[in-house]
Amino acid sequence: MTDPILTISRATKRYGPVHALDRVDLTVEEGEFLTLLGPSGSGKTTLLSAIAGFAPLSEGRIDLRGRDITSEPPEHRDFGMVFQGYALFPTMTVRDNIAFPLKVRKRPASEIKKRVEYCLGLVQMEDFADRMPSQMSGGQQQRIALARALSFEPQVLLLDEPLSALDKKLRADLQWELKSLHDSLGVTFIYVTHDQDEALSMSDRVVILKDGRIQQQGVPDALYNHPRNRFVADFLGKSNFMDLPVRGREGDALTCAVGDTQFPVEAPGAEVRGDVLNLALRPERIRLGAPGEEMLDGTIRQVSYLGERCLVMVDHDVIGPLLISQATWKEGVTPRAGLPVSFGWDSDACVVMEAEPA
Repeated sequence: MTDPILTISRATKRYGPVHALDRVDLTVEEGEFLTLLGPSGSGKTTLLSAIAGFAPLSEGRIDLRGRDITSEPPEHRDFGMVFQGYALFPTMTVRDNIAFPLKVRKRPASEIKKRVEYCLGLVQMEDFADRMPSQMSGGQQQRIALARALSFEPQVLLLDEPLSALDKKLRADLQWELKSLHDSLGVTFIYVTHDQDEALSMSDRVVILKDGRIQQQGVPDALYNHPRNRFVADFLGKSNFMDLPVRGREGDALTCAVGDTQFPVEAPGAEVRGDVLNLALRPERIRLGAPGEEMLDGTIRQVSYLGERCLVMVDHDVIGPLLISQATWKEGVTPRAGLPVSFGWDSDACVVMEAEPA
């Protein structure tokens, strides 16, 4: 395994009494697509700004391939940056915008021309080279911003919510393009977003932050399927949470109870404190059936149709409201408000939650 391109050690950023970053340790691998994910105020943009050199750390250290760059100004770090608001020069053509970082670095004119043409091709914008930014759509401007950030072959590309200003369909299209571009170039991407779908669909690894601290990190499917605590489970997708009494344990299998109904929960390595288990259960892991088909009975309160899926809110007299996600194509039960139903899940469907970090 190669050494990481970036190593961040105990990174702390204080604004008065507020810790925007609180002793963050993180490594970034060469060529990785790493996403910093979290709600507003979680510290993700502050961490990206610290890596870029725009927000000097109060404490801690940042190393680039083993070299301390903590105190280096942004222009010496040689990182590309793509902003949410594009930040294109309005009085320059597309071609001149892309050429600007190369001219600042005093590259030869022949090299500049070659790199500009290459970068226009990367983002499929060759036909727009002589237009002004105001003559292009938001998606086109973002492609040019990306081409400009890549023009000088940066060691790391930093992307601060670059797609958040675009409409849903265009965002989805550009997600595919960004991922494809990363795969073809092999440049290290560090991407900031609050959009869970973006993080899951594009990233090699996702780092979830809250209150300036890392809550959990890992590959997308591991994070989604095995969230560590309630914050991660609730922020990365939808989850139902249940505090249920434990009736027994045999090896990695726990027996929990809902009223008079007992059911197994596979919980390898889970630490159980006391006699109550806090469980997270994804809506798509719950089966919906006719009364008596599954282990618990309830009544549908509300249905939301979403095209390929529908969200069904079911009331149960012990658990309370439970959200169920069901495919609309050839569904077993056609849900409607007031309909009596049953529901259940497999023994490995629930995830045991850890206590929230202090």
